Amino acid sequence: MAEIVIDGVTKHFDSVEVLKRIDITIADGEFMVLLGPSGCGKTTLLRMIAGLETPSRGRILIGGTDVTTFPPARRGVGMVFQNYALYPHMTVRENIALGLKVRGLERTEIERRIAFAANLVQISQYLERRPRALSGGQRQRVALARVIAREPAVSLMDEPLSNIDAQLRTIMRAELLRIHRAVGMTTIYVTHDQEEAMGLGDRITVMNFGHIEQIGSPDEVYAHPANAFVARFIGSPRMNLVRAAHRPEAETVETPFLRAPVPDGIALPPEVLVGFRSEDARPGEAEASETEVRGQVDVVEHLGAQIELHFRTEDGQEVVVRRPRGESRWREGERIVLAIPKKSVHFFDAGTGAALTVSVS
Repeated sequence: MAEIVIDGVTKHFDSVEVLKRIDITIADGEFMVLLGPSGCGKTTLLRMIAGLETPSRGRILIGGTDVTTFPPARRGVGMVFQNYALYPHMTVRENIALGLKVRGLERTEIERRIAFAANLVQISQYLERRPRALSGGQRQRVALARVIAREPAVSLMDEPLSNIDAQLRTIMRAELLRIHRAVGMTTIYVTHDQEEAMGLGDRITVMNFGHIEQIGSPDEVYAHPANAFVARFIGSPRMNLVRAAHRPEAETVETPFLRAPVPDGIALPPEVLVGFRSEDARPGEAEASETEVRGQVDVVEHLGAQIELHFRTEDGQEVVVRRPRGESRWREGERIVLAIPKKSVHFFDAGTGAALTVSVS
């Protein structure tokens, strides 16, 4: 296994800068997720780690060795692609064995590795089938088995679950974690699905427009987003961000539809975004220390164990509130007040998007 260091990596395609000085250290055995919208540069970064692209500047180290100029075969990495990349004329056994034969391994060692990998991903009964006789989930397991059998130091996964249905994706996420813990490979996983990232990653690197917005554990990026982009991107529903003006030196942010006490030690700009998660807001009058938002219920969604209230403030900003199923008494068009505990409220600069935190003297 191996630590990966991405040191000041920049990538240009002609005059377009698609990655802007990326610095990440991924620990030996860590499951790191690269998360961001389409076009943010996450797949380009993965391809550079694999050796399929070359950085314009910076370097990549795997296990302490600078591999920036190494071809893919010398990097000790295995890659799982979005489209599985299986040979259709070969059986599952032959697909898994091919890379091992190219490396010149003994027949007994090849069979040992095939048996281990197939058993781990639960496809032993399909070894003599061809890919066309397998479901999407089974094909993805074959692609994983092929990487595991190679015993690489690093596993790179480029949106491997995007071509299978939602229910199977949930099952496969749990399987990926089980396999990762059993094998312990350093893993880098690319996705645009924040739920997938939160469920899989030891840490998440949130990317946007070719640069890093935040690196942290799932809990850190969810509970303490570094900026408004991360706050909006992480969470389902995403964090509510209500724009409001703030008077200098005032102890509250106060508008006709919102009152938010300002924590001690925070200096607010003239215009702020007041943020809170959908599960942290409750209908009802707010206490003096709580944030209060007033408006009207626009839509009520019944989602089995929960309901979602789509709520509009008096100036038309949308807020989503998630409540337990039993609290279904609200009706569309009803005017209500929301209360949010002080500890659950975030403040962001409306101009830069940066999180505003308590200053340390």
